[in-house]
Amino acid sequence: MSNAGFAEVKHVPVNQAVRDYLVRSSSPPDAVLSGLVDSTRSVGEAAGMMVPVEQAGLLTILTRLVEARTAVDIGTFTGLSALAIARGLAPGGRVVTCDVTDRWADIARSHWERAGVADRIEFRLGAAARTLRAMPAGTVVDLVFIDADKMNYPTYYQAVVPLLRPGGLLLVDNVLLDGYVLDPELAAPGLPRRCAETLRAFNATLAADDRFDTVMLPIADGLTIARRR
Repeated sequence: MSNAGFAEVKHVPVNQAVRDYLVRSSSPPDAVLSGLVDSTRSVGEAAGMMVPVEQAGLLTILTRLVEARTAVDIGTFTGLSALAIARGLAPGGRVVTCDVTDRWADIARSHWERAGVADRIEFRLGAAARTLRAMPAGTVVDLVFIDADKMNYPTYYQAVVPLLRPGGLLLVDNVLLDGYVLDPELAAPGLPRRCAETLRAFNATLAADDRFDTVMLPIADGLTIARRR
């Protein structure tokens, strides 16, 4: 192979057909997870906040890989990410999940119970920053998943870093923000543009943070995996 060949970058755009193939080529969701996906779709426009099934599977695998006993899920919604994380916890583990609303808490709890993981999940109502500050002194966290209001990502990041143990994982969702992080000026004026600007700056900050080994993956709307050194 010529030297020029090494400069070529392999990249397959993930259109709907490729995404469907990715899902078909992954372990299929069980009845509980599929039921939660269906219930979430029934809530209307807000269903767009749902974690896709392939990402849920990845959350479970990552949780198992780090043998997590304590996890934090920022942004509960209908409980899909909390369910996925809970399924990967080590025996006796727990996930603290928080949201500013309990509007969809009944959907979440019913599926946590069906999955047999309700005893591993603690739902806290209120701002995530307050929930993180309320963690008992000396709390050590193995995994954190951030999937909430984008303007506060920097706040959550600063709050969770001291909690993460060496080898622990920080997972951050929606880091591509429909591609607007490449050029925030293309986003609609107001909050969408501010969110794009905030995420673009956040992504750069995390990538440069020498406390972490960081990789951004083009799964769903972008997922960053950062391992605490």
